[in-house]
Amino acid sequence: MKIIPRDIPPRAAWALEQAGIHPLLARLYAARGVSGKEELDDGLARLLPPAGLKGAAQAAVLLADAIGQDRRLCVVADYDCDGATACAVAVRGLRMLGARHVDYLVPDRVVDGYGLTAPIAQRVKSAGADVLITVDNGIASVEGVAAANALGLQVLVTDHHLPGPQLPDAAVIVNPNQPGCGFESKSIAGVGVMFYVLLALRAELRARGRFDLQSQPKLDALLPLVALGTVADVVKLDANNRRLVAQGLKRIRAGALPCGVASLFAAAGRQARAATTFDFGFALGPRINAAGRLADMRLGIECLLTDDEARAAELAAALDAINRERKGIEGEMRDQALELAETLFEEGEEPPPALCVFDPDFHEGVVGIVASRLKDRFHRPTFVFAASQAPGKEHELKGSGRSIPGFHLRDALDLVAKRHPGVLLRFGGHAMAAGCTIPEDQLDTFEQALSQVAQEWLDAATLMRRLHTDGPLAPEYRRPELVDTLHEQVWGQGFAPPVFSEELEVLSQRLVGERHLALKLRHQGQPVDGIWFGRTEPLPPRARLAYRLDADEWQGVRRVRFLIEGVEG
Repeated sequence: MKIIPRDIPPRAAWALEQAGIHPLLARLYAARGVSGKEELDDGLARLLPPAGLKGAAQAAVLLADAIGQDRRLCVVADYDCDGATACAVAVRGLRMLGARHVDYLVPDRVVDGYGLTAPIAQRVKSAGADVLITVDNGIASVEGVAAANALGLQVLVTDHHLPGPQLPDAAVIVNPNQPGCGFESKSIAGVGVMFYVLLALRAELRARGRFDLQSQPKLDALLPLVALGTVADVVKLDANNRRLVAQGLKRIRAGALPCGVASLFAAAGRQARAATTFDFGFALGPRINAAGRLADMRLGIECLLTDDEARAAELAAALDAINRERKGIEGEMRDQALELAETLFEEGEEPPPALCVFDPDFHEGVVGIVASRLKDRFHRPTFVFAASQAPGKEHELKGSGRSIPGFHLRDALDLVAKRHPGVLLRFGGHAMAAGCTIPEDQLDTFEQALSQVAQEWLDAATLMRRLHTDGPLAPEYRRPELVDTLHEQVWGQGFAPPVFSEELEVLSQRLVGERHLALKLRHQGQPVDGIWFGRTEPLPPRARLAYRLDADEWQGVRRVRFLIEGVEG
């Protein structure tokens, strides 16, 4: 691993400090491209206007007409946290804006697969709906939209995924990544897209005289859900996404949150009044995602929709139990997948440019998490496959992939599809994560084809694991209250949480729980505790370490500890 300190533009850091930003925060923000205090203004007035999002105005007209005509609306969701929060935002928001008949449907990961399909469209029609609204899916559902059209449904697609060569023939498409859309925030999550549609709808209804600025529904009540889905989907936290997340966090900390979200905090043992982006990504998000992986995402969506505190607590407890089951399955699969991956190369050799593993006993709901673990371990683009459990699809494999910087996974799949027609039955995704379905007898061909693309695209520099850090930590900043300040900020994908690095003396080290390395370190002449989760190999007496800051409490005294992220060498 190579530890690389970020460049800190001195003028930007100085300007931020002069504007009243704490010196450490000024340095961190400047290293992440912030040049002025106004960029840190997270007020609602600073959000990009909905008018810039192609299709939002037309979607508002479509929905306003539907509400005016008392038509029946059905939201078709995705089975991850972004899809669940987007669905909850859609249902809650449409009801707030006057829709009397709003229902939702979420595909089953195993039986239905991803996105709007012809059978899903038929189920929506059979349920009596007039308007079908996709959230966090639909941009690739050419056949599904065509089927919905044939059934007489009016289709509104809201999505954020990259479109394919052909767009679906929907009445309206709202997607910042569709051709001709000039919306600046191309990284907005699916839940954010739906929130923007609601903002446009409210403006349209206001123009029609349904309410005025004083009496209009307060859609900011939905921002805790928008923030949760945005962070959990690991989209890039550009300035607009950071504002959405910051606004959601403020409301949660102030106690203005849906009771289902409050119950999820309680189930995870976290404090809502001190909510952080870490809670979204590692506590609440996984519990909602677990429902889509192992059970029924309706559990997650109902938890986000209910206003009954007892029901919310019951659903959150169920989600927590499912998440514990997911962890058990994941642990077994991870160990098995690691063994399979290690058979692909000799000990002491470099791993191949891309990894593909499959076992008939793998659970398809957990392949994405396991792919992420393998990618982290070997620093290679990785696909993990499981046998499809869908009726009539027994000879298909469903794969989930995770990538490394410099290797666009969806583009790689597109090239594999062009070079080897018939190998990929379906695929889609982003640069860093993608999914695909292949015939079982084509696994070897897929593995060779992906490795060939990786061989062509990846060089030695890209394959070198890099960890970008914020350099050394001044000893005066090693204080619990400053750790709290750092944790309160909005960090995430594309706006990385602070990681510091420097040479430290290792005073002592021991294994705890058989899997973690507990350390006594000397930092700038002072002793400090450290822990490296998942590390069992001992460190040398002196080492250049990368670490995050944490604060724990011992006998009533709060103290700083270092969470080790890596060692150079």
